[in-house]
Amino acid sequence: MSSGYSSLEEDSEEYFFTARTSFFKKPSGKPTESKNVEKEKERRTQLSREEIRQRVEQYNALTKDHLKMTLSPSGVYTGFIKVQLELRRPVTVRGGRGPVAEEEAFYLPRGSTNTLHISSNNTVKQVIVALLNKFTVADNPAKYALYKRYSREEQVYVCKLAEGEQPLFLRLVAGPDAETFGFVLREQQTGEVMWDAFSIPELHNFLRILDKEEREQAETVARRYDNYRRKLQEALSVAPGAP
Repeated sequence: MSSGYSSLEEDSEEYFFTARTSFFKKPSGKPTESKNVEKEKERRTQLSREEIRQRVEQYNALTKDHLKMTLSPSGVYTGFIKVQLELRRPVTVRGGRGPVAEEEAFYLPRGSTNTLHISSNNTVKQVIVALLNKFTVADNPAKYALYKRYSREEQVYVCKLAEGEQPLFLRLVAGPDAETFGFVLREQQTGEVMWDAFSIPELHNFLRILDKEEREQAETVARRYDNYRRKLQEALSVAPGAP
């Protein structure tokens, strides 16, 4: 993986991404999945340009990692958000530079984060696409969802965001403290896996991963059995009355 920042430019139809991945401490407390998304949505009041300016100044005064926001004369502001990856299933990644790109599936490291530079106009859907492009993931973006994780009265909540919401606005309103508010990328919570949503190469890759995991698990069990049998035989050989 390369190093740097991922960036979403508001005035460009094409996205150019570099990436910086890092690890940060997960919030304390057990996350609670919000069952009613509507009740957990932020109250989206319209802020005046002066209110935005004041909030940007307050945000920049409080931030400790030098990832400040910038306000343009038009009222559009840009800044950084950090998104934590919590993917349970493997992703299909494009590889190779030939006319036919090869694809393979592997697990992205859980708990890693990517820092994205976005504008106040960028939506949740665009952020998801940016993250997948950064990791050259070939999967359909509709398979993933962006969540907000926030703390309230010593309890941690997780709430799914609508595709049209603007993450940088939420970051601005919440302030720069990543311990009390952050973003998480997960698979869509649809209950059972929608296998018909995967392509044939993806399904073959999943089978290869499962076969590998099954072989490794079988080898682990066999090693434990052999070790247990060896120790049992050693104990029997020194036991009183042993032949």
